[in-house]
Amino acid sequence: MMITEHEPVLVTQKFSVPVQKVWKAITNPDQMKAWFFENIPDFKPEVGFNTRFNVDSGEHHFMHLWEITEVIPGKRIVYNWRYEGYPGNSFVVFELFDEDKRTCLKLSHLGVASFPDDIPEFTRESCLGGWNYFIKNRLKTYLE
Repeated sequence: MMITEHEPVLVTQKFSVPVQKVWKAITNPDQMKAWFFENIPDFKPEVGFNTRFNVDSGEHHFMHLWEITEVIPGKRIVYNWRYEGYPGNSFVVFELFDEDKRTCLKLSHLGVASFPDDIPEFTRESCLGGWNYFIKNRLKTYLE
């Protein structure tokens, strides 16, 4: 089920590397640990794959629960993204577009508003800030 009661969080970034290099960075667990979450135990770009890992924000522990719901190799991957012990259900979509030896990545995070709004890490602003940091800073630095 796609949750669309509010605008999704959107982040777009261009990389001066081919699509396959970006695809590998967003789907290979060893590469993901280098720019995304260091403690991802495993990751497979396969529909039905599940993983879980904890992120400690200082005040809260967030057990991330991911399930891959869609994969078009080299083009698109979708995760169902939830947190154990918290209401809310969201989907994160990574889409890649080939632009003549460059790659445009479009990230959409849908359903952010379904999480409790009294927890600072779940606000739209926090989510947007986090994705901008991961995509425009960490991933860009990693790839280029």
